[in-house]
Amino acid sequence: MRQSLSLLVLAGVTLAGAQALTGSRYTNPEAAPQAAAWSVADCQTCHEKAVGPAFEHTAHARQDQSCATCHRNVGEHAKAQMAGETGGPVPTLKGLKAQDVNAICLPCHEKNAQQNYVGGMHDRRNVACTSCHSVHSYKSEKAQLKTKTDPETCYTCHPAMRAKMMRTSHHPVREGKMSCSSCHNPHDGSREKMLKADSVNELCYTCHAEKRGPFAFEHAPVREDCASCHEPHGTNHPRLLQ
Repeated sequence: MRQSLSLLVLAGVTLAGAQALTGSRYTNPEAAPQAAAWSVADCQTCHEKAVGPAFEHTAHARQDQSCATCHRNVGEHAKAQMAGETGGPVPTLKGLKAQDVNAICLPCHEKNAQQNYVGGMHDRRNVACTSCHSVHSYKSEKAQLKTKTDPETCYTCHPAMRAKMMRTSHHPVREGKMSCSSCHNPHDGSREKMLKADSVNELCYTCHAEKRGPFAFEHAPVREDCASCHEPHGTNHPRLLQ
């Protein structure tokens, strides 16, 4: 009787968890039921490069997450391969739409910096998590980016900003003392231009506190927006003047 009651409680918790997942816009309901049945070791036999040393040092490997947590149809794919069939399903994420890819990532990455991703500019422009990040073949020291630095990642879609950064007067992004993420949060869609502050001025004051004031005689455009006079990404005029 006690064992039956325990099974009923476990079933109730499992059902509640599944309902919680499906209540979100970004979910991966197809992967969850099969995740426990297939471990990384099962896939490593054929996909040694994908789950090699680079992957083993990531948070995904440390959390002991099964490949089936992110990849769909892992079970069917493995069975087809063992049977020698060539027409079985391929679990790769490369052919998925951006929203489907994000549905796989965001259930685990839907808090802190990513909690306001839905509805943001990148989300509306159909940017997938895998457009910038790579679980298996990353090149950066942090954040598992597809490039060595986050400016390189940003420049793939924002070449105009790269051109401005190459001008004479610029923030020290080229020198590696700052990065795009020093001012912008690419996952946050709650603020204009994905700034890491409520306004342009508040962002500037984090490094330029002496410009905050108060002053005896204040220039109105300065109080309104530092970008009224300055181009933060770079110009050919001294002090980033427009």
